[in-house]
Amino acid sequence: MSTAALLVSLAVIVLAALLALLMIPVLVWLERRVCGLIQDRLGPNRTNLFGFRFGGVVQSFADVVKLVVKEEYYPAHIAKNRWLFMLAPMITFAAALLAFMVIPFADDVVVAGERFRIQALPVDYGVLWYLAIGSVGVIGMVFGGWLSHNKYSLLGAMRAASQMVSYELALGLGVVSMILTYGTIDFNAMVAWQSGTVLGVLPAWGVLVQPLAAIVVIVALFVETNRAPFSVAEGESEIVAGFFTEYSAMKFALYFMGEYVAMNTASAVIVTMFFGGYQLPWLSTEALQAHFAPVAWGIVVALPLLVWCFIGWMRRNNRLRPGARDDGSRAFETRVLTYALVAMTVVIDLILIYISLQPADSPWTTTAVTLLQIAVFVAKLMAFNIFFIVVRWTLPRFRHDQVQTLGWRYLLPLALLNIFVTAIVVVGVSS
Repeated sequence: MSTAALLVSLAVIVLAALLALLMIPVLVWLERRVCGLIQDRLGPNRTNLFGFRFGGVVQSFADVVKLVVKEEYYPAHIAKNRWLFMLAPMITFAAALLAFMVIPFADDVVVAGERFRIQALPVDYGVLWYLAIGSVGVIGMVFGGWLSHNKYSLLGAMRAASQMVSYELALGLGVVSMILTYGTIDFNAMVAWQSGTVLGVLPAWGVLVQPLAAIVVIVALFVETNRAPFSVAEGESEIVAGFFTEYSAMKFALYFMGEYVAMNTASAVIVTMFFGGYQLPWLSTEALQAHFAPVAWGIVVALPLLVWCFIGWMRRNNRLRPGARDDGSRAFETRVLTYALVAMTVVIDLILIYISLQPADSPWTTTAVTLLQIAVFVAKLMAFNIFFIVVRWTLPRFRHDQVQTLGWRYLLPLALLNIFVTAIVVVGVSS
């Protein structure tokens, strides 16, 4: 392996790990802030490091410290084979993490004559990998409920398993419809297909080409992640906490983090299959490379406006209620972050201006296109993570029988119907 191949591979693996793992505290923070917004109350806003609260993000790191130092509890009946009891949450967490590794963050890049995929696992059967590895996570849930010797935990495990069986069929059939449409099982090729247009006007995103398949897959992925309104496997009002009732400290944290990694992975799959992935609408990678200068100038103009709006939002949220004691820390934090954001904006704009003056085939332009595609992917990923959170705090939890009814009586027939229609259309167009 050449030095360039080694460096690119390491960089992509680090990027994937950051997007999967560092997203956990961010998503926990978003969960609390969006929940507070929906319920008209404050989210986390006090925990700080040296006076810096970063909008409440520090609270997530405080939770990590709490879980690390908490007592490790084991049910009294588990005298032997504790390793199996500890293995259960590891399976769930690892399955969600490995499923994320086949998501492409940008188009292929060419370095020293070699082509590299911007995927942690550079395989061309990403869809099959996701379906196979993503299904393994339920084993950890079943193990956790069974090994706990707790009737509530066992009920939660059985609910998780029944949900997986019910919605894996609809999910698989929905994905088959997209495979027929795109003619590939490679996530990167699916994104490339979506860089075109529909009717010459609309971007050829999967959600516009296959709206029924998009609905089926999105609903099935909600169930797969055990998120509300399909969180019957963790029904606190019915079965305490479900399959992880007997888990504490870091064992509980692995289940907890696994849920957010699974939600992040599901969002990445939805973005990749139905919303153009890392592509900007109407712009393929080749078109973006050839016309990067106007795109760069657009970012140069838009970025200061976005930063100005963010600084205004930060100042508004730092205001104290009348009569509250002010030690000056909020004003100091706002001032420091304002200087940092302004400096960052100036540096990025200067870099973009310099790159816009370079030839379209220069290494600077190629690197900038890759970084821009990664930024587009992250923006879409965050948008769908927020969508997951909004749905959780908007809809009430369904009953277990309602979840099964939706899967077997509605989603499965719709997915089958969509496959037949898709096959007829694909055969008709190809002939």
